[in-house]
Amino acid sequence: MLDLALNSREHPVLLKDIAQRQEISEKYLWHLVDLLKNAGLVNSLRGAHGGYLLAKPPEEISLRNIVTVLEGDLCLVGCVNNPVVCNRAGTCVMRDVWKETNDVIYNTLESVSLKNLADRQRDKSGAASYAI
Repeated sequence: MLDLALNSREHPVLLKDIAQRQEISEKYLWHLVDLLKNAGLVNSLRGAHGGYLLAKPPEEISLRNIVTVLEGDLCLVGCVNNPVVCNRAGTCVMRDVWKETNDVIYNTLESVSLKNLADRQRDKSGAASYAI
């Protein structure tokens, strides 16, 4: 998704180009993009000038959106999202701590947009080009 945000401004991006830049297999990438496409985060265009684009502006896509699609609900322990798995969930103070921790993770991921991440990457890439 970051690669698309950085490289698909003017034209769709080919999976083989993303796979090469990110050093991952094209087959694995296709699986990820398929999930993102089904979730409405990525669009595909067919034809000679086809490829993949973000389905929404990068400022409207949070890291939480992406992680939830690719990883499912993040939950550090099962009882946080499903208290029936533990008969002590209602009285367990550790469950409260795990829930608070989970909330911090979700809020952090929600507060970072794909645009924020792309801007950070451009800043780091620019700074790296000046480092000797």
